[in-house]
Amino acid sequence: MSAPTAPLDAVDAAPARMSPREVLQALSGLMVGMFVSILASTVVANALPRIIADLHGSQTVYTWIVTTELLAMTATVPLWGKMADLYSKKLLIQSSLALFVAGSLIAGFTPNVEVLLVSRIVQGIGAGGMTALATIVMAAMIPPRELGRYAGIFGAVFGVGTIAGPLIGGVLVDTSWLGWRWCFLIGVPFSLLSIFLLQRTLHLPVTRRKVRIDWLGALLITTGVSLLLIWSSLAGNKFDWASGWSALMVAGGVVLLAVAIFVESRAAEPIIPLKIFRSRTVSLATTASVLVGVAMFGGTVFLSQYFQISLGKTPTVAGLMSLPMIFGLLVSSTVAGQLITKYGRWKMYLVAGGAIMTAGMILLGTIDAQTSVVVLSIYMAVLGIGVGMLMQNLVLAAQNDVPAQELGAATSVLTFFRSMGGAIGVSALGAVLASRITTLTAEKLGPAAAGGGSTNEVPDLTKLPEPVLRIVQDVYGIATADLFLIGAPLALLAMIVVLFIKEKPLHTLSGEERRAQEEAAQAASLSH
Repeated sequence: MSAPTAPLDAVDAAPARMSPREVLQALSGLMVGMFVSILASTVVANALPRIIADLHGSQTVYTWIVTTELLAMTATVPLWGKMADLYSKKLLIQSSLALFVAGSLIAGFTPNVEVLLVSRIVQGIGAGGMTALATIVMAAMIPPRELGRYAGIFGAVFGVGTIAGPLIGGVLVDTSWLGWRWCFLIGVPFSLLSIFLLQRTLHLPVTRRKVRIDWLGALLITTGVSLLLIWSSLAGNKFDWASGWSALMVAGGVVLLAVAIFVESRAAEPIIPLKIFRSRTVSLATTASVLVGVAMFGGTVFLSQYFQISLGKTPTVAGLMSLPMIFGLLVSSTVAGQLITKYGRWKMYLVAGGAIMTAGMILLGTIDAQTSVVVLSIYMAVLGIGVGMLMQNLVLAAQNDVPAQELGAATSVLTFFRSMGGAIGVSALGAVLASRITTLTAEKLGPAAAGGGSTNEVPDLTKLPEPVLRIVQDVYGIATADLFLIGAPLALLAMIVVLFIKEKPLHTLSGEERRAQEEAAQAASLSH
């Protein structure tokens, strides 16, 4: 299938294309920044019990150390994406990294859990900018036809950062002369390196025009999403899913988002241009991104706990056990990207990724405390292969379908909904996990063993007698498998959604070249 070519005069009007060497140099800074921003969300997974013990925090704080960073990252992604269409992308991405450094330093030297929670919000805002802007900058530099070659590597970095975080966190916690504070401090030198590399290598033209940010829309979107994410993290823990608090928070979030849609529809410079959803590809890719986020994040984030409790592994070994998933994701995203660049066809990889991801979720739904490491590694590799083929190529499909002036908005919308799906997945499936553990513990050990909310706390296996230890390990194995069985239909639905995306030839011009072409065409039409 051949991609459409642009008129010669339009290409001549475009800015000079960066050479492959310049692209790789700029990507090095982007990939370093992307890795540490994603790492911030996952590196604390194995360190949380130690952090909570050292800072004398409660079980509620345990959840919120993860949730606050995810919430801040998710809620601010659309704003970063909109600003990328209006201001210097280079300055914005360096600013987001600077915020991330500030939050990491505060977290690394925190004296108590209150300061730690504030630092996680600052980290989340910076990570939101990095997550949204990295893909936007890539689309500005590289034509969609060539993007697959680089997007595969970038998707692998995203996946590695997501899955390798618990491994790095486990090693840091188990190393006596480092400790959990380095889970936060480790990102600082890498972020500074990324800022330096971007300053030296990233050269994009800045579009100078009068702009107006829709601050009311930004406030409404952020508040509405935050309220729904807070509800999803508290429901089933602090109050029942079917309760007055649930009704109030859900209704409040929905009303705020409905008002936001009204405001956005009338704003001159909306944060999320509603017209991009007229594109069937963008709407379907967004829907699939939500489902992938819920299924992937909601299931995999609890694997580390399964490794440590159900299989009795140390934090370091638990992290190493994630390597098959990382390897599967790395190989599939890279190979798929290269093939997309070579042949220009991309839909088949989305469909195949959805099918393989669904199979991986179903296979992981069969695990228990007796599952061998070899079998578990195969199942995880299957899931990683599916995610690698699907996740990043959804962004490619959307970027190829929108005008260059809306690249930032379209990219940030997909990132936003994927992150929101992940945050909701972690919160909701975390509540399901806690409920299943409570129920199964009561069935096997009697109601007294599950009373008083004690099952909300991660058990200390070294203090349990042998018979109880085996039961607890079985309970966590069964409960974790249930999460993947819940996620499997969502992955299948994502595959079905992808089937309805219409495959279009990939553009051969970069985002900045397309922008110049569109502006030249617009100017020509006005002159006539």
